[in-house]
Amino acid sequence: MKRAAIDPFFATLAAANPHPVSELEYTSVFELLVAVLLSAQATDVGVNKATRRLFPRANTPQRILALGLDALTESIRTIGLYRNKARHLMATCALLVERHGGQVPRERAALEALPGVGRKTANVVLNVAFGEPTMAVDTHVFRVANRTGLAPGRDPLQVEQGLLRRVPAAYLLHAHHWLILHGRYVCQARRPRCEACTVARWCDAGPPAMRD
Repeated sequence: MKRAAIDPFFATLAAANPHPVSELEYTSVFELLVAVLLSAQATDVGVNKATRRLFPRANTPQRILALGLDALTESIRTIGLYRNKARHLMATCALLVERHGGQVPRERAALEALPGVGRKTANVVLNVAFGEPTMAVDTHVFRVANRTGLAPGRDPLQVEQGLLRRVPAAYLLHAHHWLILHGRYVCQARRPRCEACTVARWCDAGPPAMRD
């Protein structure tokens, strides 16, 4: 994608959705962390169904530890990799209590030191909870960045670094939300909906008749 196209690309996405939000359901920083941790290889819809069962019973590190591994595992058994996620979440809760007074840290290194929390999860928490202009690269962002030519890369880290270099500062805070939503509902994996795409004119893969 030509650099001159990037500003109108994001301006168009921003005009359609000025204040994008995560589709995960949460009411605290800790609930957000849990939801994102559970979302690996699972849909937001599936995670929300699980957390609607879990959070009324336990929505703090202390309460999840008190709930116990077996009950936690049962609460989230409808999502993928639920056994591993339950173990990771229990271990994360223990570290939050032991090292951080039960609070979610806002430093990247401390977040990534939590079991089950990788770079993408840390980026989501830093962005959504703490307002930092990070770039969380999931499968949707990876696909859109490569397909459009916005920030091509061989792996998520390369795409993340490319996006941080190329996305104008004015759009950086919300950029990953716009790209996630665009990839989820328009620039889909199997059949991109180019005919319904408002930014096709700036996309490297858009139909020639729709491009500038």
